[in-house]
Amino acid sequence: MKPALIAVSFGTSYPETRKKTIGAVEEKLAEKYPELDVFRAFTSNKVIKKIKEQENVTVLTVEQQMKKLITEGYKEIYIQPLHIIPGIEYSKALHQAMRYKNQLELVKVGKPLLSSIEDYQKVVAWLKTMAADLDENEALVLMGHGSQHSAFTVYACLDHMLLEKPIFICAVESYPEISLLIERLKKSRYKKIKLYPLMLVAGDHATNDMASDEEDSWKSQLEQAGFTVEAHLRGMGEFQEIQQQFCEHAAAMMEGSTND
Repeated sequence: MKPALIAVSFGTSYPETRKKTIGAVEEKLAEKYPELDVFRAFTSNKVIKKIKEQENVTVLTVEQQMKKLITEGYKEIYIQPLHIIPGIEYSKALHQAMRYKNQLELVKVGKPLLSSIEDYQKVVAWLKTMAADLDENEALVLMGHGSQHSAFTVYACLDHMLLEKPIFICAVESYPEISLLIERLKKSRYKKIKLYPLMLVAGDHATNDMASDEEDSWKSQLEQAGFTVEAHLRGMGEFQEIQQQFCEHAAAMMEGSTND
């Protein structure tokens, strides 16, 4: 029997972006590692419940997927998180997976997208290519999710690495906040803002909190501050550079030592 590879993400109840992002990364992993059986897991119970209600599709948690694969006879299981930061959702996936290490010959868990200085540098390089065709008065603003976990510092670090570029990072649920960025932008030469999610998928946060016409959305707040705004509902998982980075993380996980 082949070893198993579980691609685990927070998940999304938006079918179109799920296919373009999570599904696309899973396909890349399956293509790169034909010697592995690739499976899906989500960490959000709320998303799993919503998908079941709306689509009658069952998505398993990491724990449920581990139990199922062990029952089916798998002896080696790899888990590659598709989370962006090493926050609460990544910790949940890691802990659920490692509960079963004594029932398997091998269990390994990879790292999320932003886990090392090299990871940051690759994402910075990718963002610079996105900003390459901006006019002098245009800037990119990216919406990260945020975390109550100590990993919230990821966003401020990434933003700092882009200080000399027309690229700004904020978080919808932690620091840096959009209100702080608006004050920075008011002092700049930028008049037009292109909004993108700094998230694997363009789901609920991107659709409602970032791009909607609701009064408190980022688009509306920026427009109220005098900026012209163009919102793009394109999750990070759609980009080949990000898909490749997850594949590289999976390779490093498989070649490295077993998790403690």
